[in-house]
Amino acid sequence: MTPQRLRQLFTDVRLTHPVTTKGVPAAILIPLFFRGSELMMLFTQRTYLVKHHRGQISFPGGVFDPEDDNLLSTALRESQEEIGLAPEKIDVLGYLNTSLTTTGFLVHSFVGLIPYPYDFKLNTREVARLLSYPVQELLQPHRWRTGPHEWEGRLTSVFYCQMPDTTIWGATAHILVDFLAVLDPKFDPTGFPETSFRVQL
Repeated sequence: MTPQRLRQLFTDVRLTHPVTTKGVPAAILIPLFFRGSELMMLFTQRTYLVKHHRGQISFPGGVFDPEDDNLLSTALRESQEEIGLAPEKIDVLGYLNTSLTTTGFLVHSFVGLIPYPYDFKLNTREVARLLSYPVQELLQPHRWRTGPHEWEGRLTSVFYCQMPDTTIWGATAHILVDFLAVLDPKFDPTGFPETSFRVQL
């Protein structure tokens, strides 16, 4: 995988989700970097001090601000505020379909290539730690499950990706599934087994 190939894949994404006015507009950055020849993906773990998605694994991002020029500006601003990632250091490669979360956010996802190594500066009120995983490892089917999740009295089915030191689930896992399906046509979430395991953070 090369930066050129990544740009081609994510610039060519076809927006298949229906246009909707529902949800609070928000944007996230999916940060990628190369460690040698290995493609890596960066995640954050949210603290328990934030209002939404406490303790969960996420991507840098947040809610659109009226002062933002557009939703890409939102993703870049939030990435700088949360982890100290300077906008000029991000090579924006493309985007994914929007996702409407169960918590009411309409998330616009941008794919960006960042430098490695990088001196991140965490906003410790919002970000507890950074995690990074090889994309090839995230593609492994044995790491994936689907299962029930109850939120505000409603039972929904969510994706789970079990990594050695955490579980990626919920909206982040849904976005990750979309990303991996673009990256590798053989990645098929319809084949994930069902489980009732408890999320471990």
